[in-house]
Amino acid sequence: MKQRRTISIVAGTCLILSLAAASLVLHHADKVRPQATLDEVLFLSSPKVIKRASLGYDGLAACLYWTRAVQYFGGRHETYAPSYNLLAPLLEITTHLDPHLVVAYEFGSTFLASKPPHGAGQPDRAIDLMEFGIRNNPDNWRLYYDLGFVYYMELKDYKKAADAFERGSRVPNAHPFLKVLAAQMAQHAGEYETARMLWSAAYQTSQDHQIRENAVEHLRGLRVDEDVEHLREAVTRFSQRTGHPPASMAELAAAEGLRGVPVDPDGHPYKLTPEGRVEVRVPDDFPFATNGLPPGYKPQPKFHEHF
Repeated sequence: MKQRRTISIVAGTCLILSLAAASLVLHHADKVRPQATLDEVLFLSSPKVIKRASLGYDGLAACLYWTRAVQYFGGRHETYAPSYNLLAPLLEITTHLDPHLVVAYEFGSTFLASKPPHGAGQPDRAIDLMEFGIRNNPDNWRLYYDLGFVYYMELKDYKKAADAFERGSRVPNAHPFLKVLAAQMAQHAGEYETARMLWSAAYQTSQDHQIRENAVEHLRGLRVDEDVEHLREAVTRFSQRTGHPPASMAELAAAEGLRGVPVDPDGHPYKLTPEGRVEVRVPDDFPFATNGLPPGYKPQPKFHEHF
């Protein structure tokens, strides 16, 4: 027992000295060749090999590599470097050594996803990093938020952003705004049924008065968006048949076999312009509608968006 304890102490001491020496080598390389990519000083790029070499001191090694990743990013960001070749490998090593080092996922995804010179411009690598973090920390709702943010801000993939936010909203003790964000992204993606379901869930499950009001207003705007889209399709069909747009909404309704002139959620008939545009009569009443607004109209929301 005593012999094994001695061996453990010696191994631990050797590891600490080795890590310290490695840190000094990296620092010296930075000083001597500040413009180098430093590919040549990342001697080991395999997380599995480095994990075995850490002799059980995974947390300590993870901290060293996380520090190195931050220093690497900061140094290249300060000099407006055009590439960050080592950033993804450093982050992957860090998180494989300590899969529960949440800060590496949260900040690492931003470092990776942002466009050069402010980041690596690698949103796909950022997504891979976040999905690895979620698999190892499934109850951390912030990781789903960060994943959705990458899809939303960098890739403009609203459908996948909605999915990430919705997944996070199901995590115990998740922030209630995740339901709001999921519904907003689904609405951006034009998925009316999904957006309606998510906004309804946000209304039904939240006790926050503002969130409930916000959900109601979005549901109203969603109804307008869907109505206007269907009416636009009807105008197109009418124009293709007759060679001109309908003269009035009543003529369009008759041609489509509708029971009456279509009305918005407040009971006001939709307006049809001479050019065939479908518009709401009082756009200020639907601050979150994106369809049916007059050209150049700037909405004045009655409720603030929540992020």
